[in-house]
Amino acid sequence: QTFGGPDIYREKKGKYTRLAGRHANYNIGTAAAHRWVEHMNMAVEEHAALQHDENARRLLKDYFAYTAHYIVAASEYMRPDQLSGGTQMDSGRVW
Repeated sequence: QTFGGPDIYREKKGKYTRLAGRHANYNIGTAAAHRWVEHMNMAVEEHAALQHDENARRLLKDYFAYTAHYIVAASEYMRPDQLSGGTQMDSGRVW
């Protein structure tokens, strides 16, 4: 969706800003965000379809870094009524 795909996430989960609420029940701090980004960056570098597309690799890495740290920062300001998940897989997940 961010990169031009269908609106599956928004249709199933709500706006992008709900992402922080969906992770609020987990203790995700800066160190965990850095570690997740590190793993995502390794996956991007290893993915065969991205080997010759530096622009796509950069866009994905930037997106993952932004998203991880957005969740950490937003969790500092979450109200109880904004929590929306956290301990179970969503039964309607299709990806």
